[in-house]
Amino acid sequence: MFKKAIVLMILSAFAFALLNVFVKSLDRFNVYQIVFFRSIGSLIFTFPFLIRNKIPILGKKRLLLMSRGVVGFVAMTLFFTSLKHLSMGPAVSIRYISPIFAAIFALLLLKEKIKYLQWICFAIAFSGVIVLKGFDLDITGLGVFYAILSAFFTGLVFIIIRKIGKRDHPIVIVNYFMIIAALFGGILAISEWINPIGLEWGVLLSLGVFGYFGQYYMTKAFQISEVNQAAPLKYIEVIFTMIIGVVWLGETYTLISLLGVLLIIVGLILNFVVKPKKP
Repeated sequence: MFKKAIVLMILSAFAFALLNVFVKSLDRFNVYQIVFFRSIGSLIFTFPFLIRNKIPILGKKRLLLMSRGVVGFVAMTLFFTSLKHLSMGPAVSIRYISPIFAAIFALLLLKEKIKYLQWICFAIAFSGVIVLKGFDLDITGLGVFYAILSAFFTGLVFIIIRKIGKRDHPIVIVNYFMIIAALFGGILAISEWINPIGLEWGVLLSLGVFGYFGQYYMTKAFQISEVNQAAPLKYIEVIFTMIIGVVWLGETYTLISLLGVLLIIVGLILNFVVKPKKP
């Protein structure tokens, strides 16, 4: 089963990498319009799934579901904004420090314990951010700020989802997120709306397709494997994103930026290794 989980995580990482690259390539569109199309594309899958399986669309924990949607919208918008200012490798890597914020939120709000070794892992990961911002002149402070804020709100999303627990189906949670993101993104995009031309329609709508299947394959991998085994594999997304960015968009990376990305990935993978296992 673990081999199947590896394949699923690789497929998930590749789908998310393509999503990142397409978002980066859509530089003439404002962030809110990209969020709108990203959300609409996923709703094409989530609504039929819920209707076909007779799952109540409104769910049970409605206030938490709406909160997850709003916080998720903010996190997504900030991440897409960071891609406007940073190369994809650093942007994706910094966004992935969200487990640090999730652990802190869990400590403060859920009274969960954090092992001392985890703090060391978090320090290693965050040192990568410091290396990126402090020593790589190509990294903008504004871009790092948006990426860190995105990680902060993503960490909060993890806590909200944990509070929802198994009381609502995962697709119900995703559906709320996509509806709220489409609503807010669509309204905020009106003032700077740009009509897509030709293939741009396909690229914009494909964002939701890649996002949906990236999430779907990752969820399936977690279902058939231990989280601590499958979770570190999601950082393959960073590698895929950087390779595609270099080949397709002509991005370049200095040794300093590569070191920073490596520190972030190593710190986060080690965290999955040392953190307490759930009974």
